[in-house]
Amino acid sequence: MPERRPEHERVRVQAAAFDPGQEVSAFTAALSASGAVVSFTGLVRDGATPLTAMEIEHYPGMTERAIAAMVADAMARFGLEDARVIHRYGRLSLRDPIMMVATAARHRADAFAAAEFLMDYLKSRAPFWKKEITADGAAWVAARDQDEDALRRW
Repeated sequence: MPERRPEHERVRVQAAAFDPGQEVSAFTAALSASGAVVSFTGLVRDGATPLTAMEIEHYPGMTERAIAAMVADAMARFGLEDARVIHRYGRLSLRDPIMMVATAARHRADAFAAAEFLMDYLKSRAPFWKKEITADGAAWVAARDQDEDALRRW
């Protein structure tokens, strides 16, 4: 397997918007041994009450280290050639891309499993705090039992 991308290039936590298509194209262009690339982009979506915006907070440094550990685990567990995680913070509007996961492996089963593994762990273990803003006010998003249940399969 070719030399892997440095860890600091696999994880980006940023306020700036990103273009998922461009990110996947750039990710794919750097591969040499993979037969499968899986990507997932999460969007800011409405809740039970129509959403005006979402605000995401994090602790710089700690967040990147936590996500990098998740990526390293996925790389080893699923034999990935490469992986990338992008997650935004700050104020986001409805339908904005909030995060992206891309995984590359020789075979599709490993690429799909690694992407699901990363998404499940990001949802439950990445140190982000989300606040939903509606016409009625703002409220922090609480952890959900179904997200914790998803981790049990790993």
